[in-house]
Amino acid sequence: MRFDLTDLRLFLAVAEAGSITHGAALAGLSLAAASERLREMEATGGVRLLDRGRRGVTPTEAGETLLHHARLILHQMTQMRGEIGQFARNLRSTVRLLANTAALTEILPARLAPWLAAHPQVDIDLRERQSVDIARSIALGFAEIGVLNAAVDTAGLELRPFAIDRLVVVATRGHALASRRTVMLAELAGEPFLALVGGAMSDYLDAQAARIGLRLRPRIRLHAFDDICRMAGAGVGIGIVPVLAARRAARPAGIAAIPLSDPWATRHLSLCTQTRARLSPAAQDLLDHLGADCGAGSGDRPHPVPPG
Repeated sequence: MRFDLTDLRLFLAVAEAGSITHGAALAGLSLAAASERLREMEATGGVRLLDRGRRGVTPTEAGETLLHHARLILHQMTQMRGEIGQFARNLRSTVRLLANTAALTEILPARLAPWLAAHPQVDIDLRERQSVDIARSIALGFAEIGVLNAAVDTAGLELRPFAIDRLVVVATRGHALASRRTVMLAELAGEPFLALVGGAMSDYLDAQAARIGLRLRPRIRLHAFDDICRMAGAGVGIGIVPVLAARRAARPAGIAAIPLSDPWATRHLSLCTQTRARLSPAAQDLLDHLGADCGAGSGDRPHPVPPG
């Protein structure tokens, strides 16, 4: 059987997610490429590894055996990289970092810049994911550090407080909501909505709306929080952005920002890892840097953005 590390990571992701589609996304592969790899693994081994059903996939008895060995092999690979990395201080290395939308766009750039400047031999592979997928990826060893909503299931992982992310509604100052002290998501039904083009934040808001039977109908999808603020200021519609983005855009965009009072709109972000011993030396150093000033740049102020 000629299974490479990509095959093992993919199979582990699919088995843990119970879905080829979700497992492919965790492993960074297209659905077509993942399906082809799984078929090739079964053909090469001459054995069925997955039972496929309407509700997803489950490992067969042979698949469970492969799953056990895949975990051991990938864990040993992580340990090997870490131990060898201690002797390779002058070689380039990469730290894999996952973050939700707010952390990636509003907090991490300023926090990562001084660390990267001080470590010219280290690159960071920074990717956006939903918090639940970040926790799963860290557990599977697909990334070393994650920044996620601490409310998701992180059993077996280590957490450090990082920041508090508060979501607010942005609207033009003449909007009926502009004078409100707070607003709930349910009250936005029927409002023309300004949304992001896909991504973790978009999926998160859609999920919260679905929980209360609300469907957000975007008038337009945009690529950045600043774009949403500019459109809101022009009276095109309303949007939901992190409070840091609203503060930055308040004066130039001419917006009012109204805090969302839904409990899920205040998110306690944490740094998430496996045990420290499993991190590469560079990842350990980055983790210490990111955790050294917990709360800085978090937007942890309960007050609405003052008018321009």
